[in-house]
Amino acid sequence: MAHGSDGRSLEFKLPDLGEGLTEAEIVRWMVEVGDVVVVDQPVVEVETAKAMVEVPCPYGGVVTARFGEEGSELPVGAPLLTVAVGEGAAGLPARDSRTGGEAVDPARAEGPVRAEGPVRAEESEAGQAKAGQTKAGGSGNVLVGYGTSEAPARRRRVRPDRQTATAAATGQVNGRARTADPVDGPVPVISPLVRRLARQNDLDLRELTGSGPEGLILRADVEYALRAAAAHGGRTAVREGQADTTEAPASVSSTARSGGVRVPLKGVRGAVADKLSRSRREIPDATCWVDADATELMRARTAMNAAGGPKISLVALLARICTAALARFPELNSTVDTEAREVVRFDHVHLGFAAQTDRGLVVPVVRDAHARDAEALTAEFARLTEAARAGRLTPGELTGGTFTLNNYGVFGVDGSTPIINHPEAAMLGVGRIVPKPWVHDGELAVRQVVQLSLTFDHRVCDGGTAGGFLRYVADCVEQPAVLLRTL
Repeated sequence: MAHGSDGRSLEFKLPDLGEGLTEAEIVRWMVEVGDVVVVDQPVVEVETAKAMVEVPCPYGGVVTARFGEEGSELPVGAPLLTVAVGEGAAGLPARDSRTGGEAVDPARAEGPVRAEGPVRAEESEAGQAKAGQTKAGGSGNVLVGYGTSEAPARRRRVRPDRQTATAAATGQVNGRARTADPVDGPVPVISPLVRRLARQNDLDLRELTGSGPEGLILRADVEYALRAAAAHGGRTAVREGQADTTEAPASVSSTARSGGVRVPLKGVRGAVADKLSRSRREIPDATCWVDADATELMRARTAMNAAGGPKISLVALLARICTAALARFPELNSTVDTEAREVVRFDHVHLGFAAQTDRGLVVPVVRDAHARDAEALTAEFARLTEAARAGRLTPGELTGGTFTLNNYGVFGVDGSTPIINHPEAAMLGVGRIVPKPWVHDGELAVRQVVQLSLTFDHRVCDGGTAGGFLRYVADCVEQPAVLLRTL
């Protein structure tokens, strides 16, 4: 992870972040060259295929060099920064990275010492550009606004102004030539993917007007600009030191011919693609489904919430039903060890649930869901969902699931045949609950109906077991009192 250099300068390398991750993308530097850091202080925020992670430094001293720009990818084991410690930090001009003011020398020694390790020119320029900005706290996570001093607590989604984005790409606003004002420091964008997409298509982000809050540049802004440039057959932007030309870059031209924009499958999106592809290759899945009358379940939830105390969510009740069903049909709470040719059944339920975020689809995991009641499940679902949307989920919170609950009804659809979350063996899908005609007590009535689906690995069980599991879930939805037998 790190090594010493003559006892005065230590090199801190990108550590192994676990779960088989081999690389990470630098999202935000939390210290600059010359900052004083303490042991275990977060120094950089990186994005892996699993989550956003703040990386703490194991040394205390003065930062003498940083390696890698925001938006660049580094492999595990690559140098992140060097820190002068002990007597080696004595003569360095330093400032406290947490306050921005002059810091007391951590070594309290005398005599100037040359800082070891190269300081890149671009890092010095970045430090100068950020000199007047208020530095973010060492423990917070920031997903947007890399070049801004502050980020609002919540980012609302704003529909991009197509006219502004198109005009920015073609260099005109309301029929007149547009001259972009010079911007110092990094341009605020919604995510590193937006910055990379612009870089790959030779698009200067300084020429765009962001449609997000506080001028934040969204992915839609970049895509509108690229489409406008393709339509006009010209360059989308002029890089510093280059002459303007009417010829489009090769990358933009190729996307124009194909009628789309190329987006790299990296980060969360790439990890999801790999897992889904592997699931399709390795798991012989099958799906069964059933319609259920959810009227009594909805009434039971209303009665629970009317009794006072924390509100119970619908997904928590469905999770409680899942754990009860898995206790009866443990074959579905398992995985297949292909090398040993064995089915491994778990004696615990780590329940994953699909959550859609701005960074893509993620599946947080509720540990020991079988041991939690509806109130505890509600609280844990809320905590993990908030963390997912903020990008604060740890790799441990995104792995280790044994069964997944997929509530695709939130998207306004009735049914689905989802892909199993490898290496699990099954997934329960829940559609929207809507009023429909239903025969109740021998008479036609309007009831709250939901479609339930179960996609399962046919290697772990046959249709009889899968059908029994789904039927039990439907019975609990229609008659919640059935759950009393397992409480």
